[in-house]
Amino acid sequence: MNIIVVGLSHKTAPVELRELLAIPESRMGEALTRLLSYPNVKEGMFLATCNRVEVYAVVEDPDAGFSDVQDFLVSTHLAVSAEHLFPHLYRYADDHAIRHLFRVATSLDSMVIGEPQILGQVKDAFELALAHRTSGVILNKLVKKAISVGKGVRTKTRIAEYAVSISYAAVELAKKVFSNLAEKTVLLVGAGEMGKLAAHHLVNHGVKQVFLTTRNSQRAENLAERFGGSAISFEEFPRILPKADIVLCATGASHYVILSEEVQRSIQERMNRPMFLIDISVPRNIDPAVKDVDNAFLFDIDDLKSHVGQNQEERRKEADKAEEMVTEEVTIMQSWVRGLEAKPTIVALRKRADEIKRSEVEKALSRLGNLSTKERQAIEGLASAIVNKLLHGPLVTLKSEAQSNNGFAFIEVARRFFDLPETSLISDLDLLYQEQGSNSEQDGIGCDLSEVVESDPMKDEGESPKES
Repeated sequence: MNIIVVGLSHKTAPVELRELLAIPESRMGEALTRLLSYPNVKEGMFLATCNRVEVYAVVEDPDAGFSDVQDFLVSTHLAVSAEHLFPHLYRYADDHAIRHLFRVATSLDSMVIGEPQILGQVKDAFELALAHRTSGVILNKLVKKAISVGKGVRTKTRIAEYAVSISYAAVELAKKVFSNLAEKTVLLVGAGEMGKLAAHHLVNHGVKQVFLTTRNSQRAENLAERFGGSAISFEEFPRILPKADIVLCATGASHYVILSEEVQRSIQERMNRPMFLIDISVPRNIDPAVKDVDNAFLFDIDDLKSHVGQNQEERRKEADKAEEMVTEEVTIMQSWVRGLEAKPTIVALRKRADEIKRSEVEKALSRLGNLSTKERQAIEGLASAIVNKLLHGPLVTLKSEAQSNNGFAFIEVARRFFDLPETSLISDLDLLYQEQGSNSEQDGIGCDLSEVVESDPMKDEGESPKES
């Protein structure tokens, strides 16, 4: 039994190729069923986002599994040739595949470390595999563990607590000026994309009133409808300036549209209440002299980039902690997988012992003649107790040693000692299901996984590259 992953990501392939490999949800059932039609593939899951396309599978032989999954990708996406696709693929098996999935689920492999969307996307991919019954004993355990690790990293580290987008950095700085953004008023001057995103984030953080102005009155009206705000004419906005607690300037003008004198007058009208100004324009549209005005806090694009740079460094520090957590969990998962290899042998050994016990008990009972029910039960109980005591030590040792690096050797020795038939984990999956329950209930998968992906304070960090 081997776990493999075959895929490509933003690190290995351009977006044009990644887009071609998407599978609509309406076709996912058909695609997953076809993936399992390959004799070597026993379980499978398809994960696709803007930044990655990956197939996770449980296979008998890794090399054959890699070949099958690659063929699946090409045959599923006729617009992509093998010659075009294969150079961009990465292929991992066993502990490397486990580590890769855990790093994906924790966002350590994302374009922006700490982004929250990927954990939910792994969960969605898993639920599709469950719905189409292509995930079984091994993938169920693996992906559930990956989701748990992803949740653990987000709750035990601060990997997602530092803004790494320009627009969200503006919100973070605004919160330093105003500890509470509720009831604050925003004035958006211009229609630059980062300015609109910053306004969107501010509204999401409690801002109640938004004034918007651009040189194009229709665009101002459209923006006002989008934000539930009020459109004003471009010539009129200086009159509104004193009402604004937060000013976002994102125009394409080549000169200053907000002057130091205007901000000075506005502060006086505000009775010296602070005003936070963000100039996201290039070239700058707010006079830099505004920084010299008391109670006016001006930040330009370079200030925001510097703030983002500091936050990225903080995320990298938290990522180191997350990597340590992943390493620990990979070791745990490896032990479980190795231990799983012993299950067919344990089942076969129990079956052989039970057959011998029944045969010998029947012989003894037939020789003893008429016995009472109580006497027969006593003999059967004695035989069962002897078998259980004899098997207890070997089974405990086998279960324990199967999780070590020499596990396969112990399994082989047990089979030879007890003359058990050759078998494999894959060929005996039916035995595992009989032992552990139906597929839908396997390893607690029937539980509600919605709690695994919690809301995140950074979830609306809009323009950050993310697993979308």
